[in-house]
Amino acid sequence: MRNTSINIEAIRQLLESAEANIRSAKNLLAEALGISYAPDYKARAQDLEATGEVIEGVFNGENMIGADGKEYQVPANYASKSKLVPGDKLKLIVTENNDFIYKQIGPVQRKKLVGVLNEDKKGYTVLANGKGYKVIKAAVTYYKANPGDEVAILIPEGEESDWAAIENVIPAQEVTE
Repeated sequence: MRNTSINIEAIRQLLESAEANIRSAKNLLAEALGISYAPDYKARAQDLEATGEVIEGVFNGENMIGADGKEYQVPANYASKSKLVPGDKLKLIVTENNDFIYKQIGPVQRKKLVGVLNEDKKGYTVLANGKGYKVIKAAVTYYKANPGDEVAILIPEGEESDWAAIENVIPAQEVTE
């Protein structure tokens, strides 16, 4: 009898490789056509309820798209410390003093990837499984990460995303001569 655990692991690795190849092909096609495969968070947000001082919305990687169709700036430190990923449902409470308080009310299923942190003039990205995911600068600062560090990121499971949340950082090994 063949060792099924070895076969299962081989199948898992083949599926991950195929998934990464399909994702890379979709990204190249989207770039060539000038389109995006990312979900329409504005459409999702319209299904939520907008009520006076409490507004529900969907996180798009940087901001919350409210049920009222407006975009609300989510503090970068909250997004990074809460490890928000695109698709997470949020509630915005506007206090009597006009303070904005965000609460995560519906996290989406997440998938963990490991990649390498990069920086360019547009900001920070993590290259994982053949795709560059944007990450919030506040998360890079919070984890004291540097370009070249290996980074564990979270993305929404089962859907395309340009954004990821940093879960942890594995510092790059220093080379000694």
